[in-house]
Amino acid sequence: MDFRSGKTRAWLGVCTAGLLISGSVLTAQAARAHEFRSGPDPVATGETALGAYLHYGTDGVRRMEELTRWLGGTELRVGHTYLPGDRWSNIAGQVGFLEDWARWRREKADRMFVLNVPMLELNESRLPDFLVRRMLRAGADGRFDQHFRALAERLVGLGVPDTVIVLGWEMNGSTYSHRCGPDPRAWKEYWKRIVTTMREVPGQDFRFDFAPNRGRDAIPWTECYPGDDVVDIVGMDSYDQPPGRTFDEQANEPYGLRDHVEFAAARGKPISYPEWGLFRNGDNPEYMRRMLAWMKEHKPLYHSISDYCPHGVWQCGTNPKASEVFRSALSGLVPPASGSAPAPDPAHASGPASVSGAAPDPVGPGAPTDPGALSGPAPTAVPPGAVPAEPPGATAPRGEAPAVPPAEPTEPPAV
Repeated sequence: MDFRSGKTRAWLGVCTAGLLISGSVLTAQAARAHEFRSGPDPVATGETALGAYLHYGTDGVRRMEELTRWLGGTELRVGHTYLPGDRWSNIAGQVGFLEDWARWRREKADRMFVLNVPMLELNESRLPDFLVRRMLRAGADGRFDQHFRALAERLVGLGVPDTVIVLGWEMNGSTYSHRCGPDPRAWKEYWKRIVTTMREVPGQDFRFDFAPNRGRDAIPWTECYPGDDVVDIVGMDSYDQPPGRTFDEQANEPYGLRDHVEFAAARGKPISYPEWGLFRNGDNPEYMRRMLAWMKEHKPLYHSISDYCPHGVWQCGTNPKASEVFRSALSGLVPPASGSAPAPDPAHASGPASVSGAAPDPVGPGAPTDPGALSGPAPTAVPPGAVPAEPPGATAPRGEAPAVPPAEPTEPPAV
């Protein structure tokens, strides 16, 4: 080969330049990783509790331990699930899987149980505005108090009186029947009525989390805020989707991440991110890095990634790059003083849910075939960009009413 050939010299020049650029990129990535890991991490110090939505029922409890192993021992202190909003009996807590989550919560004093609670039955039935308005006004008048009193009594009876209640989440959107837009005044009065009713139950120590969608969506979420006396935490559900093509746009858009932080700070309230993750921008490691850095800086009380396709990192193999960012940033973080198990409750003396045995049953699109295989992100059969009609776990436990957790939006929020 004639190395004096012009084509060969050009090829060598391109290769040399490519190596230099690649080296620069790797150096920059290493610098960013060092910058992220250099300061005290709020997950490790205990300021921020880490969680993930993995499945609504017993499988979700078991997968908490499996995800902890995947993260090199980093403790998941947040157990997060949803009450189905199909009928009032389920909203009132008459579902068996609450017992499993309560047992998990009671095992360690520093754990946190986060429960999304619908405000209306038929919550995913796309009810028309006039009917939503009528139901909100009925709730504000006290017509549904008995359901929320029953839920509060159920949670206290299970030994989880300090549950974080994410009530009427994403109320500024158009997905759920418990949306605020048809009648903001009635919605706020209804929220107050629910909180007052649940706080009247003896033994309760609930915290109520107001968690809109990021951005304006169908209505500015500030128009739905019911008041500082009935809100304990100001949360936000924030997925990587429009509006907000880049993370900077997501942070700085009207009613976005920055407005959320400032709104809560002005009221002396902690913040949270009950739902977050990837979405319409695909496998986006830059979003993952920036979102984790944002939470490290602003120290939410807790955050819980939606870990199923297309949002997740462990149970969704279509996001390998973002998965690696998540795993690298959060692996091996052990709080200096984790809570010990409280004294067993004689009324609930059964042992903890097992984390051994067979791989979990599929829980919907993108379920891992073996989450116990911890060498990397779990495989998935879901094509990139596929959107499930509902989160995993849409099959009712035997003997119970259908337990269908909330569906994700199928279209970007309105601008």
